[in-house]
Amino acid sequence: MVNHTSSPFNAIKAIDYTVVYVREMGAMRSFYEDVLGFACHRELSPDWIEYQIGPNTLTLANPKRTETEAPIPPGSAALQLAFKVSVADVDRCADELLSHDIDLLSPPTNQSFGHRTLFFRDPDGNVMEIYAEI
Repeated sequence: MVNHTSSPFNAIKAIDYTVVYVREMGAMRSFYEDVLGFACHRELSPDWIEYQIGPNTLTLANPKRTETEAPIPPGSAALQLAFKVSVADVDRCADELLSHDIDLLSPPTNQSFGHRTLFFRDPDGNVMEIYAEI
């Protein structure tokens, strides 16, 4: 058994930023800015766009670490982002998504574990959750 009490990784206390690898930057940027209403915090290049969400940074990135790196294969998105809001805002977010013709994976629902949830996908198929504690 590994002794984790002396691990240098114990210094990690929070997630500093989350990177979402994108296939189509234009569609993803439009979704995060025009649909979700996130303001661009910083654009380091056309392939790296940052949004400040509370104390965290959400980054859209085109993963081109090397010249020969293959694009992200279709269907490989494996990310879920959850955003905490008030109970009333869960329903308001659903209405806003529907006004932008975004399909909901599930409408606002009170869950047995004490959350009101709303699920949908971004243009790359990543699962997005808006939730509130109830």
